Amino acid sequence: MATTETRINTETVLTVDNLRTHFTTRWGTVKAVDGISFDLRRGETLGIVGESGCGKSVTMLSLMRLIPIPPGRIVSGSIVLDGEDIVQISEQEMAQIRGSKIALIIQDPMTSLNPVFNIGNQVEEAITIHQREIPKRSVMEKALEVLRKVNIPAAETRAKDYPHQMSGGMRQRVVGAIGISCQPQVLIADEPTTSLDVTIQAQYLKLLKDIQKDSDLSIIFITHDFGIVAKMCDRVAVMYAGRIVEHGSVRDIFNNPSHPYTEALLSSVPKMDRDVDRLFSIEGQPPPLHDLPVGCAFADRCPVVMDKCHEQYPDSMNVSDGHIASCWRLE
Repeated sequence: MATTETRINTETVLTVDNLRTHFTTRWGTVKAVDGISFDLRRGETLGIVGESGCGKSVTMLSLMRLIPIPPGRIVSGSIVLDGEDIVQISEQEMAQIRGSKIALIIQDPMTSLNPVFNIGNQVEEAITIHQREIPKRSVMEKALEVLRKVNIPAAETRAKDYPHQMSGGMRQRVVGAIGISCQPQVLIADEPTTSLDVTIQAQYLKLLKDIQKDSDLSIIFITHDFGIVAKMCDRVAVMYAGRIVEHGSVRDIFNNPSHPYTEALLSSVPKMDRDVDRLFSIEGQPPPLHDLPVGCAFADRCPVVMDKCHEQYPDSMNVSDGHIASCWRLE
């Protein structure tokens, strides 16, 4: 498991408080993010895990202020980055912050890299937008420096290549280079290793850790892979149906999962030392986000459900210092 706690600064760079992001659809209001709160300290990696459709990526889009309006909007809550609530600022002001203070690496680099511009141009563009005072020659030099930092071999030559001329792993490194080119305080990585094979994935994760160590970068790692969480993260937030149901250090979550959903997710991870006829799966489906139940959203799938679970959503309860979960069993 990640053991970077000794180097983490106590300074908080990002605080999310009671964030709600809803979408208006023909079926009703979809509560994609429904009142989540967390903070992120300098040099720390926070993992956000959960099934597809639980609200992980909408959380990421909300933090970047990239929610399509309409149909979506941030209904309430605050996102305080470096002392400023970015929910309240204009789009023009946010455009200056996006990339310079908070940056994003998305899942598929081919959807974020422009096929008609070479790699060098695309890295240079990110630098030019946020650092207009830098001379053009210095921009080119900085672009090459960033490409070298993400271990692109022969950066001067590869900068002239187009996205289709690079492998998947190299394209993901280029996206990472664009993300860190303006030295942001927070980097959001939305399942960046999904399209990579296991060997390249391990190299990419090591690269992110090395960059973080050198620059004191704070990372939010969105994933459904608990193996990556154990390797990369200091703390983890488990999301289900738009809410964080458990939040704590990686060690606490792995050693003492306290929400039935977290327990089920961990049980779904195959164990190398056990032979089983059938892998564990969570029965049922998450509830539709436009028609959430009054009580706990996991109640219909929970093996330890009580009557109270259907009647009222549980408050966040302390399991131990820094470890909270929303489950009536903890009363």
